[in-house]
Amino acid sequence: MQIDWEALKAEADAVARFAYVPYSGYPVGAAAVVEDGRIVVGCNVENAGYGVTLCAECGLVSSLIASGGGRLVAFVCVNGRGEVITPCGRCRQLLSEHGGPDLVLQSPAGLTTMAEMLPQAFGPADLSDQ
Repeated sequence: MQIDWEALKAEADAVARFAYVPYSGYPVGAAAVVEDGRIVVGCNVENAGYGVTLCAECGLVSSLIASGGGRLVAFVCVNGRGEVITPCGRCRQLLSEHGGPDLVLQSPAGLTTMAEMLPQAFGPADLSDQ
């Protein structure tokens, strides 16, 4: 599948404007392409109880599931200045679950795979070894 990275980043930039960030002032927008060609997006949503703050990737995965599921094939997230950023560790795990090792991420250093971003990831297959 051919990915239009510029258009995907534009989707992330657009949704970052809706981020709810009254505490940090650090908006994040995320966009991804699903294997069927759909684009799903998410933005961060802060909370006064900081531990229940939702990262942009959480919203994106919720959008993925709510719109029919599938596998993520390409992903990008940006800050409020439109700069490409990398997902935090928690969100790398979340993206790994829904994109697998072949998910391609745009990062500040260029394109990379989830396998490179989160080597030796824990996933559903690890649960069957119990």
